[in-house]
Amino acid sequence: MVDFKDLTAAEWRERLSPERFHILREKGTERAFTGQYDKHYDAGEYFCAGCGQKLFESDSKYNSGCGWPAFTAPAEGGAIDEHRDTSFGMVRTEVTCSNCGGHLGHVFPDGPREAGGLRYCINSASIDFEPEDK
Repeated sequence: MVDFKDLTAAEWRERLSPERFHILREKGTERAFTGQYDKHYDAGEYFCAGCGQKLFESDSKYNSGCGWPAFTAPAEGGAIDEHRDTSFGMVRTEVTCSNCGGHLGHVFPDGPREAGGLRYCINSASIDFEPEDK
């Protein structure tokens, strides 16, 4: 079994495309409204593109208008870790995969109130989707 948190940068580069490496391992981001899952609403589950851990379910996805896939909550079971992020002169909460430490995006307190008030703003390149009917 692979311990993803012990992989070197070179090993990650072998596993990931350059874009995914930049986002997941270097805390990059994709341009708004360019990711494949921004306007994607099929039923299914979203997994970490780095290690395959289940991160989100489609019933928590919504159109926030921010230009990135948005979810109201992560999948159950502690799939997401949160970290204080003070980069770029802002104070935000970064979200990472709890299994491999891959950067996913950020969580903000401006989501739908009826769903808990959180908006998990996630890079499409950091996730993979598996349809419900598989």
